[in-house]
Amino acid sequence: MAIDDLLDEHEQSERVRTWLRQNAAGLIGGVALGLAAIYGWFWWQDQANAKRTKASNDYQVVLEQIKSGNLKEAQAKAGVLKETSFAALAALDLAKAQVDGGQRDAAIATLRSIKIDDTVIAPVVSQRLARLLMDAGKNEEALKLLTGLDDAVAQEVRGDALFALGRKDQARDAYTKALTLLDVAAPQRRLVELKLTQAGGTPPKPESAS
Repeated sequence: MAIDDLLDEHEQSERVRTWLRQNAAGLIGGVALGLAAIYGWFWWQDQANAKRTKASNDYQVVLEQIKSGNLKEAQAKAGVLKETSFAALAALDLAKAQVDGGQRDAAIATLRSIKIDDTVIAPVVSQRLARLLMDAGKNEEALKLLTGLDDAVAQEVRGDALFALGRKDQARDAYTKALTLLDVAAPQRRLVELKLTQAGGTPPKPESAS
């Protein structure tokens, strides 16, 4: 190896050492920040998993209390589930048990307390609450609650509320829309047809398969 090559290598080594000395603090700080970020992410994941596990366990306790008929205890435990994904499910289960136990007003209060972001659960809550409000004679309030819901069940419930208010023309329209949204083999189709007939309408004939 030539002397010039050795000098070049020595010069390059010195440059590397100098650069490391000048940037050592930055390098160490960067590594430390990277490790802290990784640790923080794993810590957050552990905390999130722990919260989900606790919420799931609390929900199971609510179901056990409901099954045992301890609705007050179930209601108290369901309150712990607020701000979790199990809150709406627990409230729905509790409201059903309250209705079965003849506690309609308590069930209404339970359903009203649900804060829903889930677009799948929201219509279910609104429809169940609307039925209970109708049972309590609050048909106009039930109709307002169904605003914007256009699935078959919502149309049927809307028809029920309109019929109870004596608005048979509108009730017929709602029942007819419900039937157009229901499959021919749907279990509830026959009931909706009977309601339409009672409101003075004629059930549409199902389209025959081509």
